[in-house]
Amino acid sequence: MRAVIVNEYGSAPVVAEIPTPQPKAGQVLIRLSAAGMNPMDRSLASGDWRPMPAIFPMVLGADGAGLIEEVGEGATRFAVGQNVFGQLFIPPLGSTGTYAEYVAVTEDAPLALVPDELDLVVASALPTAGMTGLSLVEDVLGPLTGKTLLIVGAGGGVGTFATQFAVNAGARVIANAREAATVRMRGYGAAEVIDHTAMPLVGTVRKARPGGIDALLDLVSDGDAFAELAGLVRPGGTAVTTRYVADIEALEARGVTGINFALQPSVESLDRLADALLTGRIVAPPITRISLDDVPAILSGEDNRPVGGKVVIAL
Repeated sequence: MRAVIVNEYGSAPVVAEIPTPQPKAGQVLIRLSAAGMNPMDRSLASGDWRPMPAIFPMVLGADGAGLIEEVGEGATRFAVGQNVFGQLFIPPLGSTGTYAEYVAVTEDAPLALVPDELDLVVASALPTAGMTGLSLVEDVLGPLTGKTLLIVGAGGGVGTFATQFAVNAGARVIANAREAATVRMRGYGAAEVIDHTAMPLVGTVRKARPGGIDALLDLVSDGDAFAELAGLVRPGGTAVTTRYVADIEALEARGVTGINFALQPSVESLDRLADALLTGRIVAPPITRISLDDVPAILSGEDNRPVGGKVVIAL
């Protein structure tokens, strides 16, 4: 089968022919139709997740959707012919990569059935970004009715979902996104959109809300930038980062709850996500479709096409 691999940490991703996996006992073989790309895929290839166990060649990617083509001995959760989607971030890294035509994975993985009304390309864009956005808003931030929430990096995949879930939860959302995404963010219900390349984000928010904001959800900043942004949060508020750069003790000293978020994927979250999409409570982010052959250039930064929302590999 064809797959995007790296042969060692830090090596350039390439498209290669590798053996098609066979399902072992308790596993299912999925013929993938699409794979969603995530920023963490690049960091996995660089070795940022050491010392987590890994195998080489490492097949990249964690999100995918496709057809159950074969079930291994003792596997009973799914049947041949069913469409599934999920996040296959399972050690050893590279053993269940989704930038490939096939993947064999334990049936106990975070996999859910794809509803008949849901396109497989869209389904592949949901798992990591969608579950993260859902969990951040509904499981981490708590009640948001009437609260002001600043989402930094709102134009990306996670931000798209988090903005919509937060608006649905009653928050007044300030979305930090590029000017090109303004109409889209307004369509999601964001009360304000601030382009940090056109005006200073911290200064603009502080001037408009000298008493502080209730919550910060930062999806992109490093430690120093997050600390500065967290200074906007009033005592009693919450500052959350998905980059694991929050100084919890420093925030606590001034009465702010700091949270370093780590996703706990689950079948239940996938089902909640699909239901929210199909019932119209949220819409999928804009999707840029690419081929497997396009992936190395995108991962290496040689392909600089402007992208908002999600990139999906159509297999």
